[in-house]
Amino acid sequence: MSEALTLPVLPLDDTVLLPGMVVPIPLTGGDNANEARSAVDAARSGAEPARVVLVPRLDGRYARVGTVAVVEQVGRLPGGQLAAVVRGTGRVRIGAGTTGPGAALWVRVETLDEVVDDRARELAGEYKDLVTKILQQRGAWQVVDSVASVSDPSALADLAGYASYVTDEDKVWLLETADVGERLAKLLEWGRAHLAELDVAETIRKDVHEGMEKQQREFLLRQQLSAIRKELAELDGKPASEEQDYRARVESANLPEKVHAAAMSEVDKLERTSEQSPEVGWVRTWLDTVLDMPWNERTEDAYDIPGARAVLDADHAGLDDVKDRIIEYLAVRKRRDERGLGVVGGRRSGAVLALSGPPGVGKTSLGESVARAMGRKFVRVALGGVRDEAEIRGHRRTYVGAQSGRIVRAIKEAGAMNPVVLLDEVDKVGSDYRGDPTAALLEVLDPAQNHTFRDHYLEVELDLSDVVFLATANVVESIPAPLLDRMELVQLDGYTEDEKVTIARDHLLPRQLERAGLTADEVTVSDGALRLLAGEYTREAGVRQLERAIARVLRKVTAKLALGSGALPLSVDTDDLVGYLGRPKHTPESAERTAAPGVATGLAVTGTGGDVLFIEASLADKGTGSTGVTLTGQLGDVMKESAQIALSYLRSHGGELSLPVAALADRGVHIHVPAGAVPKDGPSAGVTMTTALASLLSGTPVRNDVAMTGEVSLTGRVLPIGGVKQKLLAAHRAGITTVLIPHRNAPDLDDVPESVLAELTVHTVSDVQEVLRIALAKQEAEVLAA
Repeated sequence: MSEALTLPVLPLDDTVLLPGMVVPIPLTGGDNANEARSAVDAARSGAEPARVVLVPRLDGRYARVGTVAVVEQVGRLPGGQLAAVVRGTGRVRIGAGTTGPGAALWVRVETLDEVVDDRARELAGEYKDLVTKILQQRGAWQVVDSVASVSDPSALADLAGYASYVTDEDKVWLLETADVGERLAKLLEWGRAHLAELDVAETIRKDVHEGMEKQQREFLLRQQLSAIRKELAELDGKPASEEQDYRARVESANLPEKVHAAAMSEVDKLERTSEQSPEVGWVRTWLDTVLDMPWNERTEDAYDIPGARAVLDADHAGLDDVKDRIIEYLAVRKRRDERGLGVVGGRRSGAVLALSGPPGVGKTSLGESVARAMGRKFVRVALGGVRDEAEIRGHRRTYVGAQSGRIVRAIKEAGAMNPVVLLDEVDKVGSDYRGDPTAALLEVLDPAQNHTFRDHYLEVELDLSDVVFLATANVVESIPAPLLDRMELVQLDGYTEDEKVTIARDHLLPRQLERAGLTADEVTVSDGALRLLAGEYTREAGVRQLERAIARVLRKVTAKLALGSGALPLSVDTDDLVGYLGRPKHTPESAERTAAPGVATGLAVTGTGGDVLFIEASLADKGTGSTGVTLTGQLGDVMKESAQIALSYLRSHGGELSLPVAALADRGVHIHVPAGAVPKDGPSAGVTMTTALASLLSGTPVRNDVAMTGEVSLTGRVLPIGGVKQKLLAAHRAGITTVLIPHRNAPDLDDVPESVLAELTVHTVSDVQEVLRIALAKQEAEVLAA
């Protein structure tokens, strides 16, 4: 039941006193010391016990509810400050001000009745457990016992006045709330949040403590290990520290003078740098890289020239140009060595060759064969898709994770300064914002510069003048001109059919037999079957498709044996191929395609070698369409111009050729090159287009055994073109027997294998009329001659 009282007011600016709390109130030295002293004096001047109303005053505003407190004692604190010890006894609602003795402010107050129900008692049990957990985490075991002895829910809730995690504003709310259950519910919420914070803080503290302990333990163990190593090193006469070990390794490494000076400078830096500095790891990595390089290691070249040629011939059939160049290099190297000219002008006798040709002709495998013939180490550097200049020259050491470039790593992998380095797919190198790798290759592949090559990571001179670089490419036009100028280009134009049979018999078949788990005694494939595979089941410059065809045949044979439908030994001949692979896919079709007038057979060069293409021409009937020229087959600008030149030549020389060119005035001309999905361009189809149009106008078919190539001019001259060897090989593969080439390309016939020339009739022509005399049927040639 509420009770009305008149008591002096003691404002509290920096704390909130809840019932049950006992706190000292300073009476001197504080901002509100005079108010506190006046209130305490007024309370002591009245009846016993001396009581005051403690009212929180936060931000200058008084709370609506205060705490009645008994002044237990007035005295001095250990620091000598005068203070009054007060104990809260209950809540009161602040009423109107009134008068009283002394200088204190007196107010009328009314005690508040607190509500305690069953819910409050349940919450009190939960809150007591929660407070106990919080105190246990803090290690306040004495306080735990005090809390455990409190049974009144209101008194238990008011203990929150001592809690540091409850703000003054929250404590004022607790003071003003008479419902004990509501107060306990809010305290549970605040307490759980604080307990979660304590758990996180404890986890962090443990992690930090364990980390510090681990670091301290590791530091102590390392110091002990260092001391033990030092003692053992002194006993064995070895370097006492890692820095001294690096110094000893550098001194004994027999490095070049400039490299030795740079390494010693880094060792000095390592000795001055703190062990905890990240630069220590960078310096050690650099020193390890330098010390792992084979600065003075070189393999002895094999100067047995006939033996080297035998190795090259055993590994690869054909490819005489490359083999001759390697033999020339070895012969010059041998002569220089005999005369003591190993180093001339600071440069050794390395070589830079570019092997260009269609896929599958053996460019990559040739590198390993060259290294074996020379007695050198072999390293392959794949450049396809490389876009970062640092891949070639290395990263600057200022970057995290920096490492040397691929060239330095190749030398390190080889373990010698004179390996054979194969730069594979140099035409597939790209460029982007990180730089152009082909520009970095300029110094690597320049014989005048590469004896002082500097990698960005090493930053010391590296002599590459004794390295044999073999670069491979499919499309020479994709290589930048400055880079191509630094390499000696060797063209690999593909294999003849005889060479393919030899390669298949000596290399591909034994390899595929082994992969299929068979032996040469169990399965044999005749030369006739191999020739049919090379000529009619595959049509390519290289031998990759041929090897796949052989592998497919052997897989079929293995499956046949597994199913019990065959017996060993087993022989595969030409008649058996249809059962294994089906019917041939590349049978000669020139006779069929050129049977009608207006179709001529041309020769072209593609990214996969030489190929045969057919050019078709037709004339529209009068009045059925436009009278212009229609060109189809996805032709490039140069090829379109060739068609226009061919038509213009025939119009201006129709009388000489006895062709009815007047019919072109009111009839449309359509020229088409089949395989329309494939882009085509170049001037070499000029004579073929001219021949197709002449055949159309004359009504005479082109000879089905003739193929031709050459650029045509408006005056009827046949101008030289490129890729003669590849085109003649393609004609030979397609079953063509007569080939027309420009007269000025006659020297290129020296590069064509004799076996191919023996089966071809090659005419060198300089004028279109010569082409027409040979290409058109015999009776038409007689008309033109007349």
